Amino acid sequence: MSPFCCRSCGSNSGRLILDLGVQPLANNLLTPSDLAKPEPKFPLRVAVCESCWLLQITDIVPPVELFSEYLYFSSFSDALLRHSAEAVAGHLREFKLDRESLVVEIASNDGYLLKNFVEAGVPCLGIEPAANIAKVAREKGIETLCQFFGTETAGQLVAAGRPADLILGNNVFAHAPNTNDFVAGLAKLLKPGGRIALEFPYACDLIEHVEFDTIYHEHVFYFTLTALVPLFARHGLEIFDVRRLPIHGGSLRLYAARPGTHPVTPTVSALIEEEQGKGVASPRYYQDFADRVRRIRDDLVNRVRELKAAGKTVAAYGASAKGSTLLNFYGLGADALDFVADRSTAKQGRLTPGTHLPIVGPEELLTRRPDYALLLTWNFAEEILKQQQAYREAGGKFIVPLPEVRVV
Repeated sequence: MSPFCCRSCGSNSGRLILDLGVQPLANNLLTPSDLAKPEPKFPLRVAVCESCWLLQITDIVPPVELFSEYLYFSSFSDALLRHSAEAVAGHLREFKLDRESLVVEIASNDGYLLKNFVEAGVPCLGIEPAANIAKVAREKGIETLCQFFGTETAGQLVAAGRPADLILGNNVFAHAPNTNDFVAGLAKLLKPGGRIALEFPYACDLIEHVEFDTIYHEHVFYFTLTALVPLFARHGLEIFDVRRLPIHGGSLRLYAARPGTHPVTPTVSALIEEEQGKGVASPRYYQDFADRVRRIRDDLVNRVRELKAAGKTVAAYGASAKGSTLLNFYGLGADALDFVADRSTAKQGRLTPGTHLPIVGPEELLTRRPDYALLLTWNFAEEILKQQQAYREAGGKFIVPLPEVRVV
């Protein structure tokens, strides 16, 4: 591994945990004309800092290459829409937000979450770096600032008299390479009695459930509470509550504020103790992760080969970022899979990164009737299996790849 420098604490003591090889950008869905050009690919490796125990990728891709145009629209997931509406209802109830409040969401996507605050009459502002997605949010009547978040953006808003009562960041915290600038920006933007609520995939679930496909270039960090407490304290913030969530294969919702402004709940010390008991702050917790990833890879690849040898047809469902990591690491391309079905009209007609599989609408499962469909978006399995009930009744089967290979 090249010289290591932790992006949180600055330590040079790091240990390589997993090498997923050279991979394309997971959300860089190609057009057929793109095939004539070289496809950008970068090393994808994860290391853990042995000082603050923050999991992080070792090779950074500039955010402008990742997010200036983006093809992930949150509104295409019914499960995510329900989750977001429930979260907003909880925030409104717990924090007593009203017409005098301001809610700011970082990486607000197409307004899928903020529309719930608009409907409740609570003023809100989205910050979204992808111009094409910010445009969609504005068309829905949601005020959206098109730029990246950090201390500079926070300072601009405070100078304009717009500090926040509540700052939200769902599945964005791990994307910001300069995590110190991001957290400093949160502190700057927050009103004295305000709250911060961040959701992100939980590193313990990733390690324990072998969710290696959560790793891609956009996800710079994989957080435990052990690693986050010192990061927030460094910028004058206190984590006062934390909640485990089932979404995305296991996430955390973390609440932070200025020290002493809100009571610290027992959940914080309880989760710290739980992580200590698991050994999160020791190399042994991470040591066999790579071996388990390779075992699951070999299991799935062998099953697909056996199906193909038996004359069975196999497709995939979900042109997701996690699917890109899995397909490229497993080496599953056009020789193994016929196509990838996806509900997002923004993705249909494109090709998957690296493997160049055609992305089609979900109705193609019924039209072409592959014998099996590899469920790349396994984190939304319940939702997708219900949506594709007709395909299943017609004899189609889904292969769920993680946390262990199973057929349903």
